[in-house]
Amino acid sequence: MILHSLYLNLLFYIIILIFIIIFFFNYTRILAYFIFINIILITWFLLLIFNKTIIWYQTILNIYSINYLQISYIIGLDGISIFFLLLCSLLITFCYIIYWNLSYKLNLYTFTLFFSLFILINTFASLDLFIFFFFFEGIVIPMFLLINIWGSRSRRVYASYLLLAYTLLGSIFIFTTILYLYTNIGSSSFIYISQAILFTNKKIIIFLAFFIGFGIKIPIIPFHIWLPEAHVEAPTPGSIILAGIILKLGIYAIIRLLFDFIFDIQKDVLFFILIISFIGFLYASQTALSQIDIKKIIAYSSIAHMNFSILGLLSESIVGLVGLFYLMISHAITSSALFMGIGILYDRYKTRIICYYSSLVFFMPIFSTIYFIFILANFGFPGTFNFVGELFVLIGFTRSCTTLLVLSILPMTLSLIYSLFYYNRIFFGPLKSQFIRYYSDITKIEFFVMFVLLFINIISGIYPIWIISYLCV
Repeated sequence: MILHSLYLNLLFYIIILIFIIIFFFNYTRILAYFIFINIILITWFLLLIFNKTIIWYQTILNIYSINYLQISYIIGLDGISIFFLLLCSLLITFCYIIYWNLSYKLNLYTFTLFFSLFILINTFASLDLFIFFFFFEGIVIPMFLLINIWGSRSRRVYASYLLLAYTLLGSIFIFTTILYLYTNIGSSSFIYISQAILFTNKKIIIFLAFFIGFGIKIPIIPFHIWLPEAHVEAPTPGSIILAGIILKLGIYAIIRLLFDFIFDIQKDVLFFILIISFIGFLYASQTALSQIDIKKIIAYSSIAHMNFSILGLLSESIVGLVGLFYLMISHAITSSALFMGIGILYDRYKTRIICYYSSLVFFMPIFSTIYFIFILANFGFPGTFNFVGELFVLIGFTRSCTTLLVLSILPMTLSLIYSLFYYNRIFFGPLKSQFIRYYSDITKIEFFVMFVLLFINIISGIYPIWIISYLCV
C-alpha cells in the first residue's frame, strides 16, 4: 500500500503542476523546481524499498478500465522500469536546471518538460499494450515542440517534421500488429499478448512488424535519418531527452513484448537482424569520423551504441541481456553529459563547427577534465559505466556468433578514434584567438549537473552490482 500511494502521488504531482502552470503563471520556476525535487525523491525512495526477491511487477495500480473492450489503464514497476523512471526524472530535472536563465516562453517550456515526464513515466510503467502505444507515440508531441520552438536554426522545422514522419511510419507497423493481436486474443495486456505470441503460427511476421516499428525509435539502419537532424536542430534539453530516454523506448518495447519468444524465431531471420545491426554499428561509427558538426558526431555515436546494444538482445544469453540493459542506462548518462557539454560550448561561442574550436583546456580546465572522463566512457574505457555494459554484451555474444564478435572490433576501434579525435580537436592544438574569445570555466550550476552525472558514471563503472542486482525481477 505504501508503494501504491507513493506512485500515485508521483503521477498526482505532475498532473497538479501542469494545471498550476496553465492557470497560475506566477512563480513558475519555483513551483517547477519544487515538484521536480519531489519527483526525484519519490522515485529514489521507490528504488530503495523495491523488493528484489519478487519476480513480478510491483506497485501495480489500475487507474481506469474499459471492461467491454478489455482495455485497462494499468501501471506497474519491475526491476527494469524502475531505473527508467529514475532516469527520466533525473535527466528532465537537469534539462530544466541547465536552462535556469531561460526567459523565452518559460511557462510553455516548463509545461513541455512536465508533459514529457508524464508521458515517459506512463510509457515505462504501462502494462496494457494500447495504453503503452498511446504514450509511446505521444512523446513525439513534446519533442516536436522543443525542436520547433527552442531550436537554434531555421532548419529546425524540417527536423521536427522529419521526426514526426518517421514516428508515424513506425506507428503504422506497431498499431496494425496490435490490432491483429487484440482481435485474435481479446485482450491488450502485456502478459497475455507476450504469452499468446508464443503459440501463434505467424511469429515471424509479428516479430518483424514490431521490430521495424520499434526499431525506428532505436534507430536501426536505414531508418536513422531523423536522429542526426533532430539532434542538430534541437536545443540541449531536447538532445538530452532524445539520447538519454527516447532512444531507449524501442529496445525497452522489444524486451517487453518480443524477448519471451525471440529464441523460437528461425535462426536465419535472427541472423539477418544481427547483420543489419552490425552494419548500422559499423556505418554509424564510420560516419561519425567524417562529421564537422560536434552534435552530429555524438548523434552518430548514439546510433552506433544503440545498434551495438541490439547484438546483446539477440545474443541468446542472459549475460548479453544484462549487458544490453546496463548499456542502455550507461549510454543515457554518458550521451546526456556529452550533449550537455556541447550545449555549454554553444552557449558561449554560438557555433558547433569543430574547426572553430581549439585549446579550451587552457582556460576551461575543470570542464575539459570532466568532459574527458565522459569521452573515455563513450568508447568503453575500463572503470567507466559503458565498459561494463559493452563487456557483458561481448561475453554474451561469444555464444551465438564468433565471427561477428571478431568483426565488431573494427567499429569499436573507430569509436575510440572518433572520440579521441573529437576531444583533441576541441581542447588541444594552437589557440584560435580570432574565434575563441570567452575565457572562463563552467558555472556552478553547470558544474553541479555535470558532477552528478560523473559521479553516477564512475560509481556504476566501479561497482556495477548495485544495478545488476535489480535485474533478477
